[in-house]
Amino acid sequence: MAKLRILEFPDPRLRTKAARVESVDDTLNALIDDLFETMYEAPGIGLAATQVDVHKRLLVTDVSADKSEPLALINPVILEKDGVTVTEEGCLSVPGYYEEVERAEHIRLRYVDRNGDEAEMEAVGLLAVCIQHEIDHLDGKLFVDYLSEAKRQRIRKRLVKDKRQRTAEAVTL
Repeated sequence: MAKLRILEFPDPRLRTKAARVESVDDTLNALIDDLFETMYEAPGIGLAATQVDVHKRLLVTDVSADKSEPLALINPVILEKDGVTVTEEGCLSVPGYYEEVERAEHIRLRYVDRNGDEAEMEAVGLLAVCIQHEIDHLDGKLFVDYLSEAKRQRIRKRLVKDKRQRTAEAVTL
């Protein structure tokens, strides 16, 4: 397994719409393992393949406190949404920023599991929010897109400045 590099906003590759996964094989399962390792080490509760510059419709999540409920969703499609919840979201691609976002409280979705079997599931609460957040990534959308333009631009400028500073520090070492 390998820890993957997570792209950071405003990297334009985060805006790429992910392509449908056509087959589940050993290579895809190795990627799933790498996504879990990267997510857990970050640490986070969800990670979409797009965030590591792999533009396939694949995401992983684990909202349990003890990392005991890993879930890999291939080609996820939300079939139904209902209810409304507002939660504070963060993102591994927007490090250090947390903002309130409105999402559906309950979703029903169809996906392919890591064995290649089609399945359906229902999700509520944090899991539903996390899945919606990660599916947004697969569609080239970030949680900052739900914020005002002014707030989004402030976050963008700060992250660009932080990246320049990290690069300068690395060069001087």
